[in-house]
Amino acid sequence: MNHLDIIGKSVPRKEALEKVTGAATYTNDYIEVGVLHAKMTTSIYAHAKIKSIDTSEAWKVPGVRAIVTGKQFPYLTGAPLEDRPPIAVDKVRYYGEPVAVVVADHEFQAKRAAEMIKVEYERLPVVNSPSEAIKSTAPLVHENLGQYRHFGDVYPEANTNIANRTKIRKGNMEKGWLESEVMVEATFSFPQSDHAAMETRCARAEILPDGRTIIYSASQSPFIIKRSISRYFNISPGKIIVHTPLVGGAFGGKVAVQLELIAYLASRAVGGRMVKLVNTREEDFVTSPVHIGLDASVKLGCTKNGKITAAEITYLFDSGAYSDRAAIISKAAAVGCTGPYSIENVWCDSLCMYTNHPYATAFRGFGHSEFTFVIERTMDLLANKLTMDPLALRLKNAIAPGDTSPTQVPLNASKIGDLPKCIEKLYRLINWDEGQRIEIGKNKYRAKGIGCFWKTSNTPTDAGSGAVLTFNIDGSINLSCGVVEIGQGTKTALAQIVAERMKMDVNYIHVMMEVNTEANPEHWKTAASRSLFMAGRAVLAAADDAIQQLYRTASIVLRCSPEDLEVGAGRIFLKANPSIGIEINEIAYGYVYPNGNSIGGQVIGRGNYIMKHLTELDPNTGKGNPGPDWTVGVQAIEVEFDTKEYTYKIIRAASVIDAGKVINKNLAYGQVTGGMCLGLSFASREAFSFSNTGIIQNQQLRTYKIMRLGENPEYLVDFVETPTSEGPYGLRGLGEMGVIGIPAALANSLSAAAGVALNQLPLTPELIWKTKKGDQRDRI
Repeated sequence: MNHLDIIGKSVPRKEALEKVTGAATYTNDYIEVGVLHAKMTTSIYAHAKIKSIDTSEAWKVPGVRAIVTGKQFPYLTGAPLEDRPPIAVDKVRYYGEPVAVVVADHEFQAKRAAEMIKVEYERLPVVNSPSEAIKSTAPLVHENLGQYRHFGDVYPEANTNIANRTKIRKGNMEKGWLESEVMVEATFSFPQSDHAAMETRCARAEILPDGRTIIYSASQSPFIIKRSISRYFNISPGKIIVHTPLVGGAFGGKVAVQLELIAYLASRAVGGRMVKLVNTREEDFVTSPVHIGLDASVKLGCTKNGKITAAEITYLFDSGAYSDRAAIISKAAAVGCTGPYSIENVWCDSLCMYTNHPYATAFRGFGHSEFTFVIERTMDLLANKLTMDPLALRLKNAIAPGDTSPTQVPLNASKIGDLPKCIEKLYRLINWDEGQRIEIGKNKYRAKGIGCFWKTSNTPTDAGSGAVLTFNIDGSINLSCGVVEIGQGTKTALAQIVAERMKMDVNYIHVMMEVNTEANPEHWKTAASRSLFMAGRAVLAAADDAIQQLYRTASIVLRCSPEDLEVGAGRIFLKANPSIGIEINEIAYGYVYPNGNSIGGQVIGRGNYIMKHLTELDPNTGKGNPGPDWTVGVQAIEVEFDTKEYTYKIIRAASVIDAGKVINKNLAYGQVTGGMCLGLSFASREAFSFSNTGIIQNQQLRTYKIMRLGENPEYLVDFVETPTSEGPYGLRGLGEMGVIGIPAALANSLSAAAGVALNQLPLTPELIWKTKKGDQRDRI
């Protein structure tokens, strides 16, 4: 039969009906009889010593079963740097940090008791930005940094606020500056913000009489939770079971392991009974991990014709009070520090800085939208100084096969894709020819800005994934893997990959949506735009394994060699004569002859994948291979700007991305447009407002602004397909790519419209007005 060509088609999502009917269940939807409830007492200061904790009044509240403080588990957690107690011990390092946890029969009782705990503090000086944190006179957020355990390529610096420093040293900087005929320098900054997923973080924990620990969590990394609980509490990993059902959005914020540890401690305090811990929206903003902030400086040099010869870059990431994933985010930014450009001479220091802000974790793009904003703004400044078209400058310097990355990886088409083709497609898509800035009325201008980007995964060098396929009696297939469905549609795309390999209708592929670490094969975590890449390879291997088993049995029944057989449409048949064959459902559980004799047995397809040829980075030069390939692309924003009112409207947002191979067109479009919306919201309005004492002022959705229905522009999305040899069917990671270049593109469009360099986020009318007025005063 002919190839069904499932890959590339817009197959409806497997969980769509559950979600649109409201039947889908999430972690907090489960109601258990007798479950206890936990609520946290959190710090009212950003930096203070804990002098005493008085729980006497809290114990008087009816229904209180236990009160847990940091003294009951005075150990540090975290990866790759162990620097964070689950509940604060001796001092607090950010506003909202957990200080005590109350367990009670009902949530309102736990909340009332938590509010009655009296904590006496001795306030300490606050570190309120990464630029403050790096000063030699800055207070130390972690006095014992030099004593913390750490793993992998993370390099904390004792007696400083530097949790990690990643160095990139490529080429010869002296030579690069000597060849530079035109140079630009600039500084950039933006504060922390939030993930603002629809579902707030939540977890349940239970310890059974036989010692088994059951965790239910809205998480992107259930297998990391399992490892963490095992490690920190010395429990055999075989006795830890983590359940993750559907997750109501995450954007990286549910990679961190936080509430799960607290829920476990709470359950242990009440003899193992099930305890539920659910964040309010305010707690999700200030107590759980947030989106990282950044201060940065860049210097670029180039020849008169626009060829970049040198780049000197410093990134100071606002990790907040603890390092968590921020230590790896700073590394990821170093890996891609220059953006997708061929630059022979590069010097970069990317630092993870402690401050007295909430601690940061992964956010969609994992540091790439942050440093891309910095680099792409500098590219526009360089283009202005050269009086060169910004798009032409990027095309001239675009990374290409034969170049090397900042970490000195030799690049080919499989590794790097085709950025010039993406740029050429975008040129036509947004009609760049009509001009970057056009007057459309009194005090009104239309302007366009662009931003190129690239991203590799920065996963652990041994990150892996597994998959298992089993058959039903009708020949349909059950797919089991450890990928979490967080709204991205990966499990639907995985079903397409299996259907493509088996040449059968995708409706015959049934996917287990909930992740159960006891039953599902392990998957590293659902992050880094690597789930479909890794699990896709695993399910392909599982399909091939199942097919070979089917061939062996069918070859006996059909009296031929396994090499003579083909699979398709639910059958195994002869390549030379497809009319001769057997239905899969007749052999998936073994074949029974008319006399009762049986051969074969149950077919169970097993597959796995592990990252290959990756290396750690050299600590002195940054040389190393951080990922199997890069996804490249270019994005553009068109705005209407009022030069009198300093207000603007976003008209169009466009993306062209080299996806390697698009597996599901509608899902790919939804992924990219969703990312673009997130990027626009982050760039135009989202930000925490900190007081001088480090306290977040906008802790609610009424005061923390996000993009809302009706505010979205027209979205234009197109793809280039340059297959990568490592990805299943040539696909590249796509999940994060929609967001990465958008903040830069918006800043570049508004800078062109307003006639002033906008190097801060978010891009509010007030910021544009202040920058413009300051610019005018400077010129006077």
